[in-house]
Amino acid sequence: MVPSFLLSVLNRLFGNESWRRLHAQAALWVTVVMTAVLLGGAALVVVAESGAPRANITSYPRALWWSIETATTVGYGDFYPVTLWGRIIASFLMLSAITAFGVITAALATWFVGHAEQDMVRLGKAVGNHAREDAEAMRSELRMLHARFDHVENLIRDKGTHSAP
Repeated sequence: MVPSFLLSVLNRLFGNESWRRLHAQAALWVTVVMTAVLLGGAALVVVAESGAPRANITSYPRALWWSIETATTVGYGDFYPVTLWGRIIASFLMLSAITAFGVITAALATWFVGHAEQDMVRLGKAVGNHAREDAEAMRSELRMLHARFDHVENLIRDKGTHSAP
């Protein structure tokens, strides 16, 4: 049974527009699947390693620790599989983790780039609006200057016609 808190968080995430996008869903599902792979891999490696000579992954807590350090590529060397099946499980775990981190990294990069793109679009619109406002102000000032020059020309013309002897 899924805790109601987790359901609430998931509903909130998928109710949000940005989390409904494909990259966010992919990151979430990869995280869920990777968690299942870590838990399942730990259980399988205990079965594969049980009874093997020199086996050091002999309990589920040790196997869980081993699966986490293997998936994160820390690899302290304190626990390692010694059987063929244990190594096959470890290989699957390593490849799954590399793939998962790649997908999550790509999803985060897509999210950041998407937000940067939205910021650039907003900035472009703001610059465009300011440019239009400035152009309109310049046209208005130019019309005012033309009107003043016309007025000065009319004054000079009128004075020239009135000052004739």
